[in-house]
Amino acid sequence: MRIKNTIILFACAAIAACSQNKQKPDASKRDEVATPDSQTVKLPAPFETKSVRNYSKVIGWPVGKTPVAPAGFSVSLFADSLKNPRNVYIAPNGDILVSEANTEMKGIKKLGAKIIGATGSQNLGKSANQITLLRDADGDGKPELRTVFLDNLNQPYGLLIIGNSFYVANTDGIWKYAYKTGQTKIEGPGKMILSLPAGGYNNHWTRNLLANADGSKIYVSVGSGTNIADHGKENERRRANILEINPDGSGERIYGSGLRNPVGIALQPVSNVLYTVVNERDELGDDLVPDYLTSVKDGGFYGWPWAYFGQHEDPRPEVKRPDMVKKTLVPDLALGAHTASLGLVFYNGDKFPAQYKGGAFIGQHGSWNRSVLSGYKVGFVPFVNNKAGNKMEDFLTGFIADAAKQEVYGRPVGLAVARDGSLLVADDASNRIWRVAAK
Repeated sequence: MRIKNTIILFACAAIAACSQNKQKPDASKRDEVATPDSQTVKLPAPFETKSVRNYSKVIGWPVGKTPVAPAGFSVSLFADSLKNPRNVYIAPNGDILVSEANTEMKGIKKLGAKIIGATGSQNLGKSANQITLLRDADGDGKPELRTVFLDNLNQPYGLLIIGNSFYVANTDGIWKYAYKTGQTKIEGPGKMILSLPAGGYNNHWTRNLLANADGSKIYVSVGSGTNIADHGKENERRRANILEINPDGSGERIYGSGLRNPVGIALQPVSNVLYTVVNERDELGDDLVPDYLTSVKDGGFYGWPWAYFGQHEDPRPEVKRPDMVKKTLVPDLALGAHTASLGLVFYNGDKFPAQYKGGAFIGQHGSWNRSVLSGYKVGFVPFVNNKAGNKMEDFLTGFIADAAKQEVYGRPVGLAVARDGSLLVADDASNRIWRVAAK
């Protein structure tokens, strides 16, 4: 009995010692980081707060209710009854192309999602895998033509037109089709010009496309396969990058790397500098790691998976790379942790007030790894002298119905500026596109 009690006491002492070693970090000792655009960001220590799973419940929009824009703007329903509209692209003639696709839960990923309730956020049925064309020729804010532009795709997201070529980025590759201005349906066969890593545990499946200023190069954004290279770096080959290719698919090189999930990519309209919004990593606590907006330097490395928000080492990767931590660049602007910042467009129209000209709109799809609902809005970052301001301001809100119940009406994601100067916002959870216009 004495031996047994001794063993118990020793075990209790060991547990107590472990508990002392894992004490909650001192919140007063937050690291302050100055970004290139003079924003001061306070970063807590990893695991200062417990990582949580806090999925929202989409309840849909009541009849007559819309998101809320600032005074001087109107918000109206542009299109509904879509099938998970993720991205919006404006053709040169003003046609509006919408990629419709969603996360496909398969195998262990599907099982895990059911266990933790991740599918409760929105009804993710079979992916539509199509592109819908909307045409508002008379500019009254209501499309008079709606047709399936292209179907039988594989989780399409990025769309691009260069001259007489139409490009679509499926999750597993980029396809190129013959295109004529004004056509309402792709008729001929396409050709895959670049295969992309997909399959297996394909956590960040969206692939975006963007042409450089003269159309001689195409940028391709490819998110990481896992949160923090959980399945090894071999699973992450050619991922967490912005790639650059020629319009025929040749000449692939890495333009920017260490970008966990750089879904939104856009050129600032005056400087033609490439910018991205990055959906950063999870499970380090409520306030880690901030999603961010940043210009992308050619050859720049932004940390994933070894470092975050500059040279802050992530303690989790088994293989340590102090050399990569040391070369990590600080991004331009923090956008809040776990906001799922995915959509990005610069305002190049002439209908909004002057302060919006050349600034960035950011679609925040919304959190799951924070104790309070975060994101679920469209933010705006003003640019002065072609540089981002030091704070994002709210622009389109009202997506959260009841924070205490984790209920939301919808989730904003892809953004586009229509030819009439209005802002189009894809709300994939409610299968709608909202139109924001200046009064």
